[in-house]
This record gives sequence, C-alpha cells and structure tokens, in this order.
Amino acid sequence: MPTTSLGTVVAENAIRFLGHDTHRHDAPHLIYLVTGSARLSADGEEWRLGRHEALWLAPRVPHALRIDPGGMALGPLLDPADQPRRRVQPLGAVPAIVEVMTTTLGAAPSTPEQVEPFRQELGRVLRGISRQYFPVVLPVHPAVRALAREALRAPSLTLERLAERHRMSPRQVQRVILDETGLPFTRWRNRARMNAAVEHLRGGGELTAAARAAGYATRAGLLRALSRESGVPVSALTTNALGALGGR
Repeated sequence: MPTTSLGTVVAENAIRFLGHDTHRHDAPHLIYLVTGSARLSADGEEWRLGRHEALWLAPRVPHALRIDPGGMALGPLLDPADQPRRRVQPLGAVPAIVEVMTTTLGAAPSTPEQVEPFRQELGRVLRGISRQYFPVVLPVHPAVRALAREALRAPSLTLERLAERHRMSPRQVQRVILDETGLPFTRWRNRARMNAAVEHLRGGGELTAAARAAGYATRAGLLRALSRESGVPVSALTTNALGALGGR
C-alpha cells in the first residue's frame, strides 16, 4: 500500500487526507495544512493553501476542502470567542501556529479534556496575531467588497485591472472605498497588506517571510511602507520591527 494511502485506513479521519464537501460549523474554525497543498472554497471564493499555511473561518461560513494527493490538513474548532476579523481570514504560514499544530499532532489528544488546553493555546496565538496595527475596514458595497477581497489576495493586480474584472470604473471604486473606509484605495490596500506582515511578525516570523506573506517583493519594500505609514525610521524597524512599532 502506498504510504499516502494509509491516511484513509481510519475512515472517520480520512477527510484529513481527502478533504470534504461543502458544510459549515457553528463555531470558529481553523484550517491548517500539515503538508502538501489544497484548495479551499468558502463564501463563493477560492484559496490555495500550501504546507503550514492556515485559514481562519468565522462561524457558519460554508466551505469545502480538496486536498491534493499526499497532503494532510487539520481543522480544529475554536472557542466561540476566538472570532476572525472577517468571515474568511487567510493567515499564511505563521510560525507560532505551526508550533502549536505540530505539538498537537505529536501529543494526539483524544478526549475533550485533553483537547481543551490545545484549543486554548491556539486561540491565544490567534488573538495575539490578529489585532490590527493599522485600522482597516472592508467596504460595505457588495461589488466593491468583493473587489477589495481580491485586491488583498492578488496584490499585483492594479486598480484598473480589478475594476475591469468587477465591471466598474476605477473612479467609482475609488469613490466608494474612500466614502466607506475613509481611505484612498492605494492607502487602504497598503494598510491591509502591512497588517498581514505585522501578523506574521507577531507569530514569530522574520522580516523577509513577513514581506512575502504580505505580497511585497522585498523586505526593503515592506520596511519602507511600514516607515511611511507609522513614522518609525527604517533603521529602527530593521533592528527590531515589532519593538519599534510598540509591540502592538
């Protein structure tokens, strides 16, 4: 029997290796890819997950997961208080989450009493990384909200291209985002991307990985963006980014 087929021997746990059809949970939910790659559909959108990447779902979000051959995913339910900032919050590969999930795999808790400490620790990590450093809200307008979500998933797409894909004019998008978020589109997207970088740093990541997770081509690009928005000199951010930002 191929090693990758062993995961299907225990039928009730086979979804960890195969995925599952559309369903929803009453509690917040983390999807964590232990190894391999997978495709997640949620709220009518699709995300690709790679090794050690995680995605945080709010309660009652319909979602389906398809795991590529050789991959494995875990999907712990979280405490009701541990809510993501938005219905579907991609987290990337955060070292602190990797550490908790690796420890959980090794310990293999099986009873509710054994599981609870791991759930609490995972919630503590998620709460610690998910506080916004730069306040950002999603627009309410349905079409612009969908465009905004795509803008965060695909930072290389220009406003003009995004507007075309969503059958709007760039001027219309700019107006709605400014009216509903208080920020011009470019600054809104940059703030959201920098929040993703700060999340990664809070989770134990280093600057180069944080830049990559937030869609910046280089660490220097992230440092310049953080400096412009926060007013903290690049030299201080280079030495200790979280400390220079106040550890928030």
